Amino acid sequence: MTSILLFLAGLIGFGAWWLAKQRITAKPWLEEGIAGEFPGGGATSLPAAKIGLGVFLAVVGALFALFISAYSMRMSMSDWRSVPMPRLLWPNTGMLIMSSVALQWALVSVRRDDMDVVRACLLAAGAFSIAFLAGQLLVWRQLSETGYLLAGNPANSFFYLITGLHGLHMLGGLVALARATDRAWRSDVPGRVALSVELCALYWHFLLLVWLVLLNLLTGWADEFVDICRALLT
Repeated sequence: MTSILLFLAGLIGFGAWWLAKQRITAKPWLEEGIAGEFPGGGATSLPAAKIGLGVFLAVVGALFALFISAYSMRMSMSDWRSVPMPRLLWPNTGMLIMSSVALQWALVSVRRDDMDVVRACLLAAGAFSIAFLAGQLLVWRQLSETGYLLAGNPANSFFYLITGLHGLHMLGGLVALARATDRAWRSDVPGRVALSVELCALYWHFLLLVWLVLLNLLTGWADEFVDICRALLT
């Protein structure tokens, strides 16, 4: 239940931050470029691509919330055998954080018209993301080699399903990131890549939030951190 509340609170906070950000960072020159790329986009204050991504993230968030809820309820049954969490999950998390940071840096740089930094950050984000996915595959391999197979236990199945679903969304994001990188390499005009960079950054921040909640669900690190803080305060 704690993980579900944490996830929902994170989604609400993320949505509020994104909506507020649209008002603060709106730029007329950017909106004009967007209207040309997306027919009918001039009829709304937000580009059609942003609205579409927002709807998509809401659906994905609801999907993960359902899996988190099912995991929380299933783990209370007697046949549940927890999966030992490989230490590699922590370096993998670091890779995902770095990819999100790199995309945020790219977003800041494109607003400063610094295309050289934008290109470098997009490449770095892609490299960190690929490293994250490769690390996740290694985690799966470690678990399977130690006997924790997909069909061996409900906990095993949930672990592979949840992490695999997150990985598939990462792969989809890499396709969009590759297109944004190609566009940045072919153009020196920040306005032509600003929207793509912003959408990629938003998507990666969302996937990072989802992963941190999933990591808490699988390892219980947030609960342990709270217990440590309580012990220090008492």
